Amino acid sequence: MTVTTTGSSPLPGQFDLHGQVALVTGGGTGLGRAFATTLAQAGADIALCARRRDKLAETAALLAGTGRRIICVAMDVTDEASIDAALGEVNAQLGLPDILVNNAGINRPMFATQLSAADWDAVLDTNLKGAFMTARAFALQPGRAQRGGAIVNVASILGIRAQKSVAAYMASKAGLIHLTHALALEWARMNIRVNALLPGYFRTDITADFMDTAEGQRIVGNIPLRRPGNLDELSGPLLLLASRAGSFMTGTVIVADGGHLLSSL
Repeated sequence: MTVTTTGSSPLPGQFDLHGQVALVTGGGTGLGRAFATTLAQAGADIALCARRRDKLAETAALLAGTGRRIICVAMDVTDEASIDAALGEVNAQLGLPDILVNNAGINRPMFATQLSAADWDAVLDTNLKGAFMTARAFALQPGRAQRGGAIVNVASILGIRAQKSVAAYMASKAGLIHLTHALALEWARMNIRVNALLPGYFRTDITADFMDTAEGQRIVGNIPLRRPGNLDELSGPLLLLASRAGSFMTGTVIVADGGHLLSSL
């Protein structure tokens, strides 16, 4: 086999998302805001979806300087009718989305003996059932079979490893990882790639207070790199899974945790 090279690397173009539309659930805060920023900077038009329009508007304002089309769409991932309506609005305003980042999620941190059935249902309905219903609606959109697409399910290292007081969250993220495998297997024939991104501990507006507690500092101390992640350190893994650079990747789980899964028990 003969490989012809030029003076410039072809890799940057593989990450280019110009002409594509990305839908980010939970796009108003934290990881969702960071993911939307990365995708917009790579050239994608962005549909920010969540229940809180005020937070979506804040993210949209931050993305205004990217020059991309940014819309805010109310969506409750626990409500199938809300998902369908939101996808219809995205399609009408931006066109058929090429990328779905299933990021919406909640946690109810408490010991399992304190966890009510309602608490359990709230976490599983948002983190697992909501991700499934959103992915299914994405896959069933008219024109999807011809266009294909990329789904990035945002799970967690807690879908693999255990921690006290987050039983429902752990179960939801473990389920999301295996759901990723199932959908990747079924939807490959439609050219829909389904992969999972597993962040470790990252400092966000939601986690900052916990990170500063004694327990938070203990957990950070167990990370081999001895620090929590910075949000921009998720940009590379996200773009790999969302762009043409990962065109032969489906059913893949990428961990970004500073080596936390390797730390001694």
